[in-house]
Amino acid sequence: MTARLMFRTIVTAPIVLYQRTLSFDHGPMRAMHPFGFCPFYPSCSEYCRQSILKRGVVIGVARGAFRILRCHPWAKGGVETP
Repeated sequence: MTARLMFRTIVTAPIVLYQRTLSFDHGPMRAMHPFGFCPFYPSCSEYCRQSILKRGVVIGVARGAFRILRCHPWAKGGVETP
């Protein structure tokens, strides 16, 4: 494993922890929203994780933050690629 990939994996660890514990789309609370809670696909946390792994930490976090800012109950939603 290269140093860059290892660093990206460490940076995405809190996102994975969030997904497995508190997320309405991925974790145990998924039962409350069986069709998903996030209006976007992939969910905002998964988009941020994939973006960090694909594009690097700085650009990935920026893209993830921009996506989270656009995620609200009145968002149109849709499918986006990281």
